[in-house]
Amino acid sequence: MKITVGLSGGVDSSVAAYLLKEQGHEVTGLFMYNWEESDENGVCSSESDFEDVKKVCSILDIPYYSVNFAKEYLDKVFSDFLKEYSLGRTPNPDVLCNREIKFGPFLDYALKLGAEKISTGHYCGISENNGKFYLDKAKDSNKDQTYFLNQLSQYQLSKTVFPLSNIPKVEVRKIAKELGLSTASKKDSTGICFIGERKFRDFLQTYIPAKPGKIIDIDGNIIGTHDGLMYYTIGQRRGLGIGGIHGSSGRWFVIDKDLKNNRLLVSCKDETLLYSKALITYNINWIPQAPSDDFECYAKFRYRQEEQKVSVMRIDKGYQIDFFQKQRAVTPGQYVVFYNQKHCLGGGVIEEVIK
Repeated sequence: MKITVGLSGGVDSSVAAYLLKEQGHEVTGLFMYNWEESDENGVCSSESDFEDVKKVCSILDIPYYSVNFAKEYLDKVFSDFLKEYSLGRTPNPDVLCNREIKFGPFLDYALKLGAEKISTGHYCGISENNGKFYLDKAKDSNKDQTYFLNQLSQYQLSKTVFPLSNIPKVEVRKIAKELGLSTASKKDSTGICFIGERKFRDFLQTYIPAKPGKIIDIDGNIIGTHDGLMYYTIGQRRGLGIGGIHGSSGRWFVIDKDLKNNRLLVSCKDETLLYSKALITYNINWIPQAPSDDFECYAKFRYRQEEQKVSVMRIDKGYQIDFFQKQRAVTPGQYVVFYNQKHCLGGGVIEEVIK
C-alpha cells in the first residue's frame, strides 16, 4: 500500500515511517510548514525540524516532500485561537490542527500525490466493524493521544493508519536509537507549537490588545488589577500578583471570569468554588455515532486527566454532561472527550460549566 507519513521531525513519526516500510508498504515522507514566523531569537523551529526529516528519510531510504499550509493554518486554526482568547476562553488549537490541517489539506494533498492512506506518529489505533471506523486507545495509556483526535470523521479515519498503537514510548526511542536516527533522543514537543519558547503573554499581546481590569474576591472586595482576562485560566495560582494581601493565609486562585464587567474573580479560601457538577456542549463529533440520546460513559476535560464517569443527556441546545463526582477547574473552550473501555467516542467544546 502507498502510505504518506506526516513527518514532524520528531521521534514518533520517524519510527512510524520505519515500521510501515518494514511492513512492506511504499512509504513517502511529507513535512508540513504550518507556521512561518520566527521566535524572539529569530529562530524558526520548522527549519531545524525539516533538517531532521531529511536525515531520517536518508537513513530509511524513503522519498520526502514538504508542503506549506501556513495560510490554511492561519484561517482555520489560529484565527479560532485568537477569537477564543479574546472571549476570555481557553482553546485547544492542537485538536483543531488535527481536524483542519493534518487530516484535512494534508490528507487531500497526499492523496493527490498518489497515496492510498496517510499516517502520523500519534499513539492510538483504528479498528473497523461493519463498515464503521473506531478510534482505539493506545496500549501505552500514558501516551494515548486520542484526546487530540476526537474531532476526526469517518472518512478521515478510513484513510489513516496509526502504527504506534501497540508500542510503548520507551520502545519507540529504542528503535530510533538502534536505527541511528537523529530524532532518537529529541525532546518531545510541548505547549502550543506556534508560540515555541516565547512567553505566552508576550506572544498573545502581539495579536490581542490587553484590557486590564479589577481583581475581585468572593466578598466583592477589590484586591488588585489584572492584565487582561485572556491571560488567566480557571484554577490558576501563579502570576496573580496578589499573594499575602488582606491578611490572606492561603494562596489565591482564579475561580471565574466576569467577561461582561472585565473582572477576574479569585479566592484564597474554599476550593470547592472551583468544582462543578456538569457542563454543556453544543456540538459533539461522535465516532461513529452516539450510543443513544441518554447514556453513561467516561470522559476527560483536559488531556492529562484520568477518565471520569459521566452521564450524557441530549437537550435542546446540545448535550448536558453530568459528573458522577464533581470536577475541578473545568474550563470553557477546552474539549470534553468521551470514552468507553476500548475507544474514544468523540468530543465537543466545553461551552458552559454548571457549578
